[in-house]
Amino acid sequence: MDLSLLWVLLSLVTVAWGQYGDYGYPYQQYHDYGDDGWVNLNRQGFSYQCPHGQVVVAVRSIFSKKEGSDRQWNYACMPTPQSLGEPTECWWEEINRAGMEWYQTCSNNGLVAGFQSRYFESVLDREWQFYCCRYSKRCPYSCWLTTDYPGHYGEEMDMVSYNYDYYMRGATTTFSAVERDRQWKFIMCRMTDYDCEFANV
Repeated sequence: MDLSLLWVLLSLVTVAWGQYGDYGYPYQQYHDYGDDGWVNLNRQGFSYQCPHGQVVVAVRSIFSKKEGSDRQWNYACMPTPQSLGEPTECWWEEINRAGMEWYQTCSNNGLVAGFQSRYFESVLDREWQFYCCRYSKRCPYSCWLTTDYPGHYGEEMDMVSYNYDYYMRGATTTFSAVERDRQWKFIMCRMTDYDCEFANV
């Protein structure tokens, strides 16, 4: 299928989902991240946080072998539904070291609301941290992993969550010592509509 046709169809689906505001779910289409909106230059660190009350719903990245086998990154955020309430606390998670595979979810039942990264020339890779926010005492359930992003090392990465009731809680990554690149699988979960007593699910 032609990629431009796919984007048109996905945009229409997003607009249709945006009409569910009558059901207490006031999602609007996320802010478009254009080609010139990268949050970093190659080999440069960055810190990105969604506005208060929003979570990450899209991740875009391009790879450059000649620029230190590094990637430029961009993110899009979307407000959480009124039923989830306001974030009660936000924090930076522990650092995931460069050159290693890792798996991490936001502690304390948090949702991903930002990323922070620093590039290391010695390993041609980045360390990563999630910025997480907790919403009252809501708990995750029905979690699943996305497919690999990108599909192959060195390719452009474009992950958009069109599941309006699933939220990013973390990721697992694999690192290729040959390609000096990562593949990501994002951990997506639903959140309860009620408070629960579990501190970390």
